Amino acid sequence: MTYKFKFRPYRRRFVRSLATSHGIWDIREGIILSLSDEVGSGWGEIAPISWFGSETLEQALDFCRQLPEEITVETIFSIPDKLSACQFGFESALEGLGSRDSCTDAINRVSTYSGLLPAGEAALEQWQTLWQQGYRTFKWKIGVNAIAHELKIFELLTHALPTSAKLRLDANGGLSYEEANLWLWTCDNLRANQESSPEIEFIEQPLPVDRLQEMLELNMCYATPIALDESVATLKQLEYCFQQGWRDIFVIKPGILGSPSRLRKFCQQHKIDAVFSSVFETAIGRQAALQLAAELSQHKRAIGFGINHFFEQEEIWLQSLWKDL
Repeated sequence: MTYKFKFRPYRRRFVRSLATSHGIWDIREGIILSLSDEVGSGWGEIAPISWFGSETLEQALDFCRQLPEEITVETIFSIPDKLSACQFGFESALEGLGSRDSCTDAINRVSTYSGLLPAGEAALEQWQTLWQQGYRTFKWKIGVNAIAHELKIFELLTHALPTSAKLRLDANGGLSYEEANLWLWTCDNLRANQESSPEIEFIEQPLPVDRLQEMLELNMCYATPIALDESVATLKQLEYCFQQGWRDIFVIKPGILGSPSRLRKFCQQHKIDAVFSSVFETAIGRQAALQLAAELSQHKRAIGFGINHFFEQEEIWLQSLWKDL
């Protein structure tokens, strides 16, 4: 079976720059692709984040450019692991050929969303807007500014948030071991007074990827859970961390993790506590990721796709891309 293959790169500017411990992110770049046969078309998205663990955009473009105008299933399933975002994009498009589910169908099968707050003091205002939109779980970036400053903002934020809210802290691997201990100790103290403060659900990736053993140790010493994120950016890394004994929370970013079919097999076999999360993809990649989240989420945690406020509305923008595909 062969499929006609087309692709087109895109660039989207964030409404506000995204600040993480990796730096400032202003523009989201990726690739929209289509596969078609005599019955219809399937759409996929390649949205790499090279500093997170996937291939670069240029590597993804090089791969697409060297493909012929017609490709086979064998071509899709032979994409190497080093092109994890390409694996996701091509398999998603192939699955889309056999499914007529809309993005709304996928959204309706997922329970709740976590809203992403901006780093720093801006979070003190942004949470109110998101709360009015229905969000009850929030993620706040830490490890961006000096820890003393962030702890002061954290105190203000936890006093401002309703007690029914949940808060996730995302360090993007930007803390030292001492800073991670201080954050976990602070969160444990807050958890001890749960009646008067929001729930601190977990701290996400406090230490760099190469310090898994220390995160395993920290996870045993504190009541506040740790979630792995950058450490499990690809399927190979996910399998490695599981083999090393990680049994707490895994943050899964389908858009860069790799093959959806292999991810399904892993999650169904091991029943991991997974939080599915966005890579700031368009509605095309988001639909495929949400369908995986709906299918594979075991613990009914809020999924990390509350990021629409970082972009302008995309419907007209996407329509202009589709004209050429």
